[in-house]
Amino acid sequence: MALWIEAESTELRPNATEDDLQAVIRAVYRQVLGNAHVFENQRLTSAESQLRNGDITVAGFVRAVAQSDLYRALFFETSSPYRFVELNCKHLLGRAPQDQAEIAEHVQIYNTQGYEAEINSYIASDEYVLSFGENTVPSPRGNRTQAGAKNVDFNRTFALMRGFAANDVGKSAKLISDIGSNLPTKIVAPAGGSGTSSNTGKRFRITISKANFGRRVTRSMATFEVAYNQLSQKIQNIQKTGGKILSITEIA
Repeated sequence: MALWIEAESTELRPNATEDDLQAVIRAVYRQVLGNAHVFENQRLTSAESQLRNGDITVAGFVRAVAQSDLYRALFFETSSPYRFVELNCKHLLGRAPQDQAEIAEHVQIYNTQGYEAEINSYIASDEYVLSFGENTVPSPRGNRTQAGAKNVDFNRTFALMRGFAANDVGKSAKLISDIGSNLPTKIVAPAGGSGTSSNTGKRFRITISKANFGRRVTRSMATFEVAYNQLSQKIQNIQKTGGKILSITEIA
């Protein structure tokens, strides 16, 4: 069984040395960019200087990285809306999305207010302030006891954080079927005892209840079978047309 070790908090303290500052900067890049390698010419040198001079806090630097063209290219332009929110929760709040309502809320923020507002909604939240404050780098915290948190949050955060050595670039949403149908997330042992499990070759059956509007309003049942890489789009289409997802079942 793999052991998931919670990351230690990294804090920028008063009178920090340059080595301390560089440790914080590296921790922010690693956390916010999902372990992606950052080339020298991709570093946000202006924001780093502002942090060094005390013009912005660690939270401000986190915001700068998450609103950068690099973050946008890595995680927004290549991801579905579900995956983008999933990664924002992971990178900025250190946990998995809690439920479908939270995902829908953030998709709505982006659609109506734009990219920067979506990023700000995490960093300006009471949750971020209480968990990390102005000078602590965000870190995984799904395995900590939190007031008001659901038990399923641990499993979902575990599934999202597993495989820390691999970066987050180019991956499909991991939790979409569980969150979309309000199902518990199982902790599955990786094949061969190490690494991460993959759903990319599997197929899923979606069962829905859909309203038929005519002279009378009735509801009918329908099922769909889709490949994993079609799952996100299918769920979004169902929700746009007023369908209610009853279950999502792995069939192969």
